[in-house]
Amino acid sequence: MASAVKKAKKSAEALVDESEALELVDGCQNSIDALNEQASEEILKVEQKYNELRKPHYQRRNDYIKRVSNFWIVAIMNHPQISCILEQEEEDCLQYLEKLEVEEFEDIKSGYRILFHFEENPFFDNTVLTKEFKLGSNGESPSSTSTTIKWKPEHDLTKMLPKKMDSHRRKRGLENRTFFDWFTDNNDPINDDIAELIKDDLWPNPLQYYLVPDIEVEPEDDEDGEGGEEFGEEGDEEEVDEVEDEEEKAS
Repeated sequence: MASAVKKAKKSAEALVDESEALELVDGCQNSIDALNEQASEEILKVEQKYNELRKPHYQRRNDYIKRVSNFWIVAIMNHPQISCILEQEEEDCLQYLEKLEVEEFEDIKSGYRILFHFEENPFFDNTVLTKEFKLGSNGESPSSTSTTIKWKPEHDLTKMLPKKMDSHRRKRGLENRTFFDWFTDNNDPINDDIAELIKDDLWPNPLQYYLVPDIEVEPEDDEDGEGGEEFGEEGDEEEVDEVEDEEEKAS
């Protein structure tokens, strides 16, 4: 009985010790969290600094891009994920895309906007189409908004185009989406994969997609055809030999 009491007493002491240890762990964790928060603030300041430093380079890049015909549509068409939602008519429309820009909000973490600058075109009257994302800082829910497209008569691509259901789209959950469906859809800004691809992949380095080499498919050798020619050549030689034999016999 005494041993049982002694054991219970030890367990109580162990619990007290563990409780003190957990308080100390909590104190360490609070210090770590404070440092992480401080690091996040300093990292954000660095990102803001370099965002400003990158802006003039992006501007010069866009100025140079203007000298390359169809730069943006080629880069978009060569992007494996973005191109899969493009319909042929949308490709025709995006031939008029002269400039694409991504602008992050000043504090970076609260949101960004994607701007599509268009030349005059037969599809709509807008010169700039903008899709803006607010990422839900300060307790707000994430949201997105899009420019209202002023479609020209009988050119509303969101109504004209059939919806494809190829296997690639089904795998990525894009069965009923085309490019302009994506642009006008603001129901699920958190999971907008196309916007993220444009912001984090296409925009930082569009040149890598513009320069993707065309895949040249070499014509396959027609084995039957080649075999036929060889057979034909051998056949001709045999016929010549037979004629020569007959001439020798006749002589």
